[in-house]
Amino acid sequence: MSSMTHSAPYAPRQNWFSRTEDWFDARGKGAWIAAMVLGFVFFWPVGLALLAYLIWSKRMFTSSSCARRSRSTPMHRRPTGNTAFDAYKADTLRRLEEEQQNFESFLERLRDAKDKSEFDEFMDERAKRTDDTAEA
Repeated sequence: MSSMTHSAPYAPRQNWFSRTEDWFDARGKGAWIAAMVLGFVFFWPVGLALLAYLIWSKRMFTSSSCARRSRSTPMHRRPTGNTAFDAYKADTLRRLEEEQQNFESFLERLRDAKDKSEFDEFMDERAKRTDDTAEA
């Protein structure tokens, strides 16, 4: 066994910044705001830096309770625990993806047909110009 101890087995080592960020996130948006205000009171560049970080990381504009969870797993992939609803949701998503593929295929065929008609029109005009210059 190594001399290093971890609080959780197989936990990745985090730097001080990540640990501090996690600590504030666990306490919510109020902790971030309090730290920012205290930063302004004691040393204004710290408060300004925290404000910039909160805006840049979008922590000020998300709900603190589910901000991290929603970034890690998309809503449509999260199981609800109700197997009947989860099966219905999976089937509906599969059908929607299939309809999207069919629609994209239709649009591709439509673009191809338009391209072909434009090219045929160009070739007809070109042939007509060639015939006109040959007659002159």
